[in-house]
Amino acid sequence: MHVDLYEKLWMWGAGVLVAVFVGAVVYTAAAQAIHPPSHMETIDPAAARTDPRFANPGVTERPDGGVEVVMLAQMFSFLPGEIRVPAGRPVTFRVTSPDVMHGFQVVGTNANAMVVPGYVTEFTVTFPQPGEHLIVCNEYCGMGHHVMHAKLVVEGGAP
Repeated sequence: MHVDLYEKLWMWGAGVLVAVFVGAVVYTAAAQAIHPPSHMETIDPAAARTDPRFANPGVTERPDGGVEVVMLAQMFSFLPGEIRVPAGRPVTFRVTSPDVMHGFQVVGTNANAMVVPGYVTEFTVTFPQPGEHLIVCNEYCGMGHHVMHAKLVVEGGAP
């Protein structure tokens, strides 16, 4: 069987690209210890509203000076609908969903996460300046997706 030179070059080029991609995945997974999360906090979506961790959504002060915000993302609202947090202090968001997948984005900041039923999404962010921010669902969740929002009010400064 005769294979033209140009076909051989294309086959070798494709093979090299595949080897580079596989090498990049292996390198990041092994050498840099980048792995998918394995110890995630889970929750029963059917019982999320009555689970002690999410039965009373809202804002609480932590002993370390930070603030914890517990929220439910549900069709088609966030509970609570308005959150007040202090500026200049770490704010840890803990969010779950009892129904479908939702997005959680604080517009104008780098706070952005997916909220998946059965899991607790947790991330920490510090808002340096006072102001108001819109929280939106950026993952299509149904016919009322466009009305799913909440308000974040960042108040004053750090004590």
